[in-house]
Amino acid sequence: MSNTVKQAAEAARARSGEVMGAAKGAQSDTVAVANNFLHTPLMRGALPFINGGISGMVATAVIQPVDMIKVRIQLAGEGKAGGPKATPLSVTREILASGKARDLYTGLSAGLLRQAVYTTARIGLFDTIMGSLTARAKAKGKGIGFTERATAGIAAGGLAAVVGNPADLALIRMQSDGLKPLADRKNYKSVIDALGSIAKSEGIGALWAGAAPTVVRAMALNFGQLAFFSEAKSQLKARTTWSTNTQTLTASAVAGFFASFFSLPFDFVKTRLQKQSKGPDGKYPYSSMADCFKKVTKQEGILRFYRGFGTYYVRIAPHAMVTLIVADYLGMLTR
Repeated sequence: MSNTVKQAAEAARARSGEVMGAAKGAQSDTVAVANNFLHTPLMRGALPFINGGISGMVATAVIQPVDMIKVRIQLAGEGKAGGPKATPLSVTREILASGKARDLYTGLSAGLLRQAVYTTARIGLFDTIMGSLTARAKAKGKGIGFTERATAGIAAGGLAAVVGNPADLALIRMQSDGLKPLADRKNYKSVIDALGSIAKSEGIGALWAGAAPTVVRAMALNFGQLAFFSEAKSQLKARTTWSTNTQTLTASAVAGFFASFFSLPFDFVKTRLQKQSKGPDGKYPYSSMADCFKKVTKQEGILRFYRGFGTYYVRIAPHAMVTLIVADYLGMLTR
């Protein structure tokens, strides 16, 4: 009887081992298939773009209220040199007093669409260009320097900005709509509604209003963000024994500052140009990027371009940090 029980137990263990082995084998096969798929030429080319888009959308979902406040500060006191200065606290209080807390997320759909287009393109293009420049440098027995990083950042930013301008325009229109008199508000329901309304009333070409400062801003921002992030991380890796996470966090904070400093004046002009509408005389307040720079400098003072720098940094730095950290993490997972 005891022998029979032992034999039955051994048979059960053998069957259990076979099942576990089969399960492990199936899991290994699944992982192998996933890895093979990720390493196909098509996916290797697409992953930088996919990772960039996901990281940008995650960052925007976190930072959207700060972006809303930044836009309202830039539009406050337009055409006036004096008057009370808008602050993050006063703008937040005004938004909450006139509506609901969710008004801070006005234009989120446009912000997510913009990231899906713009950040997908800029990070994907940056990684692709950097890969090409790195391979070329290695072939010559050289390393990648700051000049190459800056070139990749500027090129990626400029090209991505052209593609993402319509979504950027819709975001500004949605965020500034609440500043208009009730009778003049468009009350856009979504980014699709905003894009359709603008194209219908102003023409398809209007979706690229403010494209020039948008492109210059993107080039300046990417120069500050991607080039300085890549350079700072390279320097920290060579000169410190910090953990990878600490190096990434520090490099992204440095990148956020330089991105803010270089891009804020162009971001300011972009906001003004994209928000403007025709006056009673049928003309726009600003005819071009240069005209906007000239009029704002004359009417409001040159320091107006850097008004809200703190808010802009709080908008750019965490967004850069979240975007770059998530992109780095996704890059490691899909390497």
